[in-house]
Amino acid sequence: MRVYHRVLIGCLFVGLALGSHSVRAQERVDLELVLATDGSGSIDDAELALQREGYARAVRNPRVLEALTGGIYGKSVIAYVEWGSAESQHTIVDWTVIDGPEAAAAFGRELVAAPRQAWGYNSISNAIAYSQNLLENNPFRGLRRVIDISADAGNVGGIPLFVARENAVAAGITINGLAISRPGSTRPLRATSLEAEFRDQIIGGAGAFVVTVDETISFEQAVLKKMILEVAGPAHVDLARLPGAGRLVFLAD
Repeated sequence: MRVYHRVLIGCLFVGLALGSHSVRAQERVDLELVLATDGSGSIDDAELALQREGYARAVRNPRVLEALTGGIYGKSVIAYVEWGSAESQHTIVDWTVIDGPEAAAAFGRELVAAPRQAWGYNSISNAIAYSQNLLENNPFRGLRRVIDISADAGNVGGIPLFVARENAVAAGITINGLAISRPGSTRPLRATSLEAEFRDQIIGGAGAFVVTVDETISFEQAVLKKMILEVAGPAHVDLARLPGAGRLVFLAD
């Protein structure tokens, strides 16, 4: 009996040690960021390339890079996702540690070279759930966790949008948004604007915001504005010094 007890206690100590090792093994970073972009059927190949180039350049931008590497741990991690229907979410660039210009450039090269994968329309809710799963099952431990959703139309299909949002927010994740508003991008039966839909149904969590871009505004500048605010955090950004492109609305506005 004593042997059994010793074995049982030994197993418990091994289990605790393994659990502690698992926690210790998580690499500490300042930010875990999922860029979850619209790859649905409403986005043609040229627009998809424009989106990817915009994000690749934004990550290399000195202001964004300074924010990504200027925190306590000196590094952040980014994953890039494209999504379409409820059955179509795809990690285009897996978790990448951004700790300097070389890492940022490598992330950008991989992003623009990757093949298109997403198809169908337009499950923002499942994109949020997929992104949350990426955040909760990676080898990193960030001081902040953010999902960045960009879309040119509202949610279609998948789990209820409010469920996806509330699950993420309850897990301590902030959801920000980029609303790509242009003629034909919002379905005629919807009573609210795309910006209002983002504000009221999609974004959530601490400091959440949406940037709206239309055909009169440079997409690349809007992405840069959003990335600076997102990576540094709203409390640490002088809003007057942000690039002017894109209307900015915070959750409380």
